[in-house]
Amino acid sequence: MKPIRWTLWGLLAGTSLLFALAVAAWPSGWGWFAWRGLVVQYTGVVAIVGMAAAMVLALRGRWLETRLDGLDKMYRLHKWLGIGVLVAAVLHWWWALGSKWMVGWGWLVRPPRGPRAAPADALEAWLRGQRGLADEIGEFAFYGLLVLLVVALWRRIPYHWFARTHRLVPLAWLALAFHTVVLLDGAYWRQPVGWLVAVSLLAGSWAALVSLTGRIGAGRRLRGTVQAMEVFPPPLDMLKVEIGMQPGWAGHRAGQFAFVASRRHEGAHPYTIASDWHPETGMIRFVTKALGDHTRTLPQALHVGDAVTVEGPYGCFDFADGKPRQVWIAGGIGITPFLARMQQLEHEPGHAEVDLFYATDVDDGPTLQRLAALARSVDVRLHVRISPRDGFLDGAAIRAAVPQWRDAGVWFCGPAGFGAAVRADLVASGLAPHAFHQELFRMR
Repeated sequence: MKPIRWTLWGLLAGTSLLFALAVAAWPSGWGWFAWRGLVVQYTGVVAIVGMAAAMVLALRGRWLETRLDGLDKMYRLHKWLGIGVLVAAVLHWWWALGSKWMVGWGWLVRPPRGPRAAPADALEAWLRGQRGLADEIGEFAFYGLLVLLVVALWRRIPYHWFARTHRLVPLAWLALAFHTVVLLDGAYWRQPVGWLVAVSLLAGSWAALVSLTGRIGAGRRLRGTVQAMEVFPPPLDMLKVEIGMQPGWAGHRAGQFAFVASRRHEGAHPYTIASDWHPETGMIRFVTKALGDHTRTLPQALHVGDAVTVEGPYGCFDFADGKPRQVWIAGGIGITPFLARMQQLEHEPGHAEVDLFYATDVDDGPTLQRLAALARSVDVRLHVRISPRDGFLDGAAIRAAVPQWRDAGVWFCGPAGFGAAVRADLVASGLAPHAFHQELFRMR
């Protein structure tokens, strides 16, 4: 989490510092209109730089993925940036338009305006002539962006509506880019903050064009065919799907995930890959649990022989920490990356000593027996915790079962709250924070 936190606060602090250095004269008083122009410019700069960064992150670039510790962390940063942009945009809108309304309501008195200097050149004259249009475009783009961000952040709205509407964000970006070019104070363009805005506009517009042309992840997309399916009825409510990949899949590491699209209107969904990779078979296995509208209907909508599109692999949850001992913690469907890793260990003699803790609500004998057999075959010590019978798994139980836990690398995949609680316990008890690795498998 540290890389994305440092990136978020560094971007805000850096943008704020450059803006402060570019201010020629700070207001002498504390009146609303004394600060209005400065606040409008500042919130606009913060919003456009933050939105550009979010647009670039949405491209799923390999270079950024490596440095931000995985696509799951990139999408968490993308979400945080979206929230920050929303806050900055609302403040920008209120200081710009709310001021006019408050004057009309009699709450504020607008001070008299002095004469405006003549345009320095033809470009400045043209930009001034576009101010009214830029104001209108920016206002309507803000309203549209507000709706799109609410849809993205409100998880009660079905995923397919989010996927469809989020494709419109690049259009809102292009409108806001025009708004920024016309209305940013000309003096800032000659300062480092203006250069930052210019780079942001170019990068964000490039990302918008890539998105609008459907090229995001295009170089990592490959067709596949559903070869086999196995449905696990309630209380497990899971589906195992094996997909035969066309030639060209570069392979994957255990713990990585891919986006799979099986229905055009639904868009692609991320699933952890539950198998290791064997080029001679070309098979990839996914195990999904019925947790939402899409996954609940997948067993009825998907059939053997169906064509799917697989994009990936993504993620840095790859067990590569160099430690001689590891502790794996899985909650529910979070067992999938560990299944893939155990299959991989069958071909890696002399691997690290591993304790696998599996917390589940379901006491399914056959499934647990298969898991135990796989763990035994690769010398992984399995600890099963069935919550209704044994109580919830916590850090104390893990510490008691693994005396050398302080020297281990800890890998967690499961519900976010569960992971946060276990991490807090282990770190407070002496585990190095960087030794805890967690998959943030939530893309909105």
